[in-house]
Amino acid sequence: MGKVNTILFDCDNTLVLSEELAFEGCADLINQIAASKNVPLEKAFTGESLIVEFVGQNFRGMMRSLQERYGFPLTEEELDTYVKKEEDVVIAKLQEKLSPCPNVDGVLERLAAEGKYELAVVSSSALRRVKASIEKVGQDKYFGDRVFSAATSLEKPTSKPDPAIYLHALKVLGKKAEECVAVEDSKSGTLSAARAGIKVIGYVGPYKAAERLKMEKVLAQAGASIIMHDWSQFEEYMVAIEKGDY
Repeated sequence: MGKVNTILFDCDNTLVLSEELAFEGCADLINQIAASKNVPLEKAFTGESLIVEFVGQNFRGMMRSLQERYGFPLTEEELDTYVKKEEDVVIAKLQEKLSPCPNVDGVLERLAAEGKYELAVVSSSALRRVKASIEKVGQDKYFGDRVFSAATSLEKPTSKPDPAIYLHALKVLGKKAEECVAVEDSKSGTLSAARAGIKVIGYVGPYKAAERLKMEKVLAQAGASIIMHDWSQFEEYMVAIEKGDY
């Protein structure tokens, strides 16, 4: 592996504890859409049930998956309207309650002070939401304009596990895949980075204890080279990566 000089961070439940808050808002909106489209749901979605099915995907990706499953009509104009509405709902929840993942702020502060790595955010979520999230917890100062969104930054919006957003970030940053390490908490995010040829640290810290062992296996099978339980382990894992241990 070449010399690593760039770290690419997923946002939701990697930098900030946003997934539960975001999926609560998504569930309410999806249930409203399903009712308006006469979609015969077995039972109403909850934030928890959406996380189980769609963690790592953005709202556009979720709606496309649900459309395929239930076969209801959905125009591009309608989808764009719903995506904007979901952004508004979720951002309001995040601005009220969002907090950083445990111990990540100290890591970011040390990385910025050391200046060894370029730091960037690579997310499936809409750019407006990602920026609102990192600004809310004071992490925006570490990333500047190096924030990339699969929903917003690409000519054609997509979602992880499509590697397009990682490939786009590499191009804009002028980096090769072997110069980068990504940190991801979901199967779709890990697949996205791995398919772009980037080494992945899989982060399972935000998962409940009962789910953590399962997610360790899921992320490893998706391509994560290392499984990290807490951000306090990050720097030792980076040393090991650079030594070629992983």
